[in-house]
Amino acid sequence: MLETVFASTISETLTFTATLTSIFAALVMGLFISMVYIKTQGKEGYSPGFTITLIMLPAIIAIIILLVGNNIARAFSLAGAFSLIRFRSAPGDPIDISYVFFTLGVGLACGMGYIAYGILFAIILCTVMVILSITKYAKPKNKNMLLKITIPEDLDYQNCFDDILNQYTQDYKIQRVKTSDFGALFEIVYALRLKNDINQKEFIDKLRCRNGNLNIVLNTEIIDEKIYI
Repeated sequence: MLETVFASTISETLTFTATLTSIFAALVMGLFISMVYIKTQGKEGYSPGFTITLIMLPAIIAIIILLVGNNIARAFSLAGAFSLIRFRSAPGDPIDISYVFFTLGVGLACGMGYIAYGILFAIILCTVMVILSITKYAKPKNKNMLLKITIPEDLDYQNCFDDILNQYTQDYKIQRVKTSDFGALFEIVYALRLKNDINQKEFIDKLRCRNGNLNIVLNTEIIDEKIYI
């Protein structure tokens, strides 16, 4: 019974019914994955365009697999056509990239006719994603932040803020120092984690008193890049 359910719906001769079944199954699973993505990433923020991409991508991959079939010449022709495409975009969130590969796998399963495997694959991984989101696995209690401070050139940037940072942060480290205004100013970039329940305005006010009321930027969004503290 299980062998029949999990058997491929695509025969050697491609039929109209089998093609529609694979495409619609891919769209439905893409919609399901997209809904899980919205549910798990809602608090972190997400791009509406990316959620639509998650719906369309499995169907696109399924269509490509259906067209290629077992024809090697078609496979090389499609590879040559897709090599002409250039994607210009900013590096995405690692979670977004994992969802892209997730939808690619589902689309591949549907294109090969293994719809039951695609459904099982989608249910298992979506369940894992939901569990990880609910349990907040690997998410630090305190956010990793970036602090950018502009100081005049005559101020020693190595030690001038240590007492304030020790008071308000758990960990901090200078990531980058650069000059501006022809060397008249320095911009220091810190990676840090603030202590629990601190007053951020009071923290910034103390920094402003120390740097002569020059520019200070505190990035309060979670930084997913690796930060060495």
